[in-house]
Amino acid sequence: MKITVTRQGIRKNEVYFTADCGEGKGIWCGSTPVLPGEALEVEFELPALFMRWVDIVPAAPGGNAIRVDGEQILLTGILENIEEDGTGYLRLGNGLIMFECLGEPMALGGCVEIRTRELMIYPVNL
Repeated sequence: MKITVTRQGIRKNEVYFTADCGEGKGIWCGSTPVLPGEALEVEFELPALFMRWVDIVPAAPGGNAIRVDGEQILLTGILENIEEDGTGYLRLGNGLIMFECLGEPMALGGCVEIRTRELMIYPVNL
C-alpha cells in the first residue's frame, strides 16, 4: 500500500499517514527514519490477537477505510479468509493485511471493521 507520512507521533517511531483509503497512524519499523512528506510503499502488520465479534465486527458495505478514533486505529475492509489456525486476511484497497484471531466463525467475503491499538508499518523493498 502506498502511504504519505504527514507527521511524527509522540511515541518512538510513531508516524501519522494518509493513503488512498484514509488516514491512520502506526509504528514505523524501517531501518531508517521517515520524514513528513515522504511517500512510501509499505505493508501493515497487526501484532495483537483479535477476538471475532469483539475486535472484529461486521461493518456497513462501502469503501475501504483506515481511520483513527482516539487511541485506536479502525480498519474497514473485506474479510477474505480465516484459516483453521486463526490466521485471517483483511482486504484493504489492493492489499491484504494478515492478522491472528480467535472466536466464533464469521462469514467470509463480507465487510468488517477491526479495531486495534497497534499497527506496525514496514517498508516494501521494490
